[in-house]
Amino acid sequence: MKSPDVPKALVIGGSLGGLFTATALRAIGWQVDVFERSPAAMDSRGGGNVLQADVLQHFRFAGIKHTNALGVRSHDRLYLNRAGTVVHKEPMPQTQTSWNTLYNALISAFPAERYHRGKTLVDLTQNEQRVTAIFADGSSAEGDLLIGADGAGSTVRSLVLPGAEYTYSGYVVWRGLVNENELPDFAKAQLYEDFVFQQDPESLMLEYMVPGLNGSVIPGERRFNWLWYLKAAQGPELNAVLTDHDGRRRSHSIPPGALSAEREAYIREMGERHANPAFRELIRQTTDIFVQAILDLRVPRMVFGRVLLTGDAAFVPRPHTAGSTAKAAQNALSLAQAINGKGGIDAALVVWQQEQLSEGKRMGDWGVSMGNRIMGITQS
Repeated sequence: MKSPDVPKALVIGGSLGGLFTATALRAIGWQVDVFERSPAAMDSRGGGNVLQADVLQHFRFAGIKHTNALGVRSHDRLYLNRAGTVVHKEPMPQTQTSWNTLYNALISAFPAERYHRGKTLVDLTQNEQRVTAIFADGSSAEGDLLIGADGAGSTVRSLVLPGAEYTYSGYVVWRGLVNENELPDFAKAQLYEDFVFQQDPESLMLEYMVPGLNGSVIPGERRFNWLWYLKAAQGPELNAVLTDHDGRRRSHSIPPGALSAEREAYIREMGERHANPAFRELIRQTTDIFVQAILDLRVPRMVFGRVLLTGDAAFVPRPHTAGSTAKAAQNALSLAQAINGKGGIDAALVVWQQEQLSEGKRMGDWGVSMGNRIMGITQS
């Protein structure tokens, strides 16, 4: 049984941001409970991402072991035209990972009995030293800190900072994953272990390899991950993109398997018309295309007494920064280091907030500038 002297954290959100926070706080001796709204196991909603040093630093700090390598190495950056001709090539080695690879490593390092599914936060109360979370099923939980790691549509943020909502950038990203052995040889040869782009006016396609669904990085068992940034005007056009196969208008993304037949036909037809031959095959071989609206969000504060906002609940950087996952890991690691020092939790949170706000703004500004330049958007 836990000693009453052991501090307790309530983490709202059980995806990567929540698990980064939970594992970092456990590493400094805190008791942590994670509350995830979804009643079912989470799917591979994020596809691939670039493996950054902040993630590796967090894993070392939290003592997270992983059986396989966390990512697939790419060697060069290739830029193709629509005909598939290489118009530019430069060496730029880096490592790409995937949402499910990181999620599986993190959740395997966290006690299953402390991860609570089907818990929808509806309210919270706090005093100077304690905070209580109240859930839709009538249950509640109390702790020393409550961390909102519940993403861009954060319920925690809506409770502590009403009106602070994300804004839409003007474009979306279509995404897909293809098993390595399902791609025709000519396409595989051109894309193999490289970071490949096709830049057109107001459009960007890119591809890189990531681990297999089971985390394997063995050649033949990995996946090709592709993204295609395209404009979608706010209003009827965006509404059509974000309406799923059941006619439900989603807030900002359609997960794999839920895309409407109309939108699937649209993006496949666009691929036939505009993609180079290798990218065309990627789209053809993708079973479940998914789509995400590109959002911007920044908050003026991250600390509200004993309630905190982290990750995408506080700042949503454009994906061109390759920084969203790294930012969540860094938020979590720096929080654990701050409150583990001398001087008390409240003083530590003041310093932590100043540092994270500064970094969040820097990354946000950089992402907006880069994204608008890529997509030909003039900032008003």
